[in-house]
Amino acid sequence: MATKANIKIKDFSDTDVWTVQQTLEERWGKGKTETQLADVEVRLRSNDRELSTCPAIFWEFENSNFVIFKIGRGTYKTQFYYKGRDQYGTAVPSFDNILDCVVTVLQVHADLERDISQKKE
Repeated sequence: MATKANIKIKDFSDTDVWTVQQTLEERWGKGKTETQLADVEVRLRSNDRELSTCPAIFWEFENSNFVIFKIGRGTYKTQFYYKGRDQYGTAVPSFDNILDCVVTVLQVHADLERDISQKKE
């Protein structure tokens, strides 16, 4: 019997990658970000004891790092971080649409950046 930790999650489709790249270009302009594909180990749910290997799309912009995890067929999770300890999610446990996933993480990031900027003023 397969456990959660050894179930193979299929890689991102070409359409998924294109959607993320197009959305980033619309947000920050062409050539400002480059996505990278990776495999990462994550807990699919907070109460999981075992890590599962999942495909991920990663990109950086200025001092921020972003990652989208594919945690199942057509299911995504996302976060961004500045340093290892400064990690932020979207408060949405998972998305069933990659466009919603990337747009939401970009909006949460923009809101946080705005809040940080206003505190400095």
